[in-house]
Amino acid sequence: MTIQEQINDYISNQKEPKRSDLENLHQIILELMPQCKLWFLDGKNDENKIVSNPNIGYGLHLMKYADGKTRDFYKIGLSANTTGISVYIMGIDDKKYLANTFGEKIGKASVTSYCIKFKKLNDVNLEVLKEAIQSVL
Repeated sequence: MTIQEQINDYISNQKEPKRSDLENLHQIILELMPQCKLWFLDGKNDENKIVSNPNIGYGLHLMKYADGKTRDFYKIGLSANTTGISVYIMGIDDKKYLANTFGEKIGKASVTSYCIKFKKLNDVNLEVLKEAIQSVL
């Protein structure tokens, strides 16, 4: 299965209204990042154990670990979770940037150092979410 097929399968297997919200967010991110590399992480580790929710990734970011090792990873991530949707914004050095810059104006969402989590798309100000994504591009 291609990455695009995996993404389509992942989104189509979500229940409404999460499915429509993920489809909309996927299209929005592709409009913001039209030539980006697409990723699909199934949430399983090398031993095939589930270690996270599946993620759709967009773009390219070089992850740097404390031991000096690096690896390619996505810049923006999108994932369904048990209570809603998470948008991951990777590569921000200032751990308070997202919360301080977008937290009060994004709407009904939890904002951490690299994640904006909300129940449904209508709960957030879409323009502010786009601004948060574009702030790292």
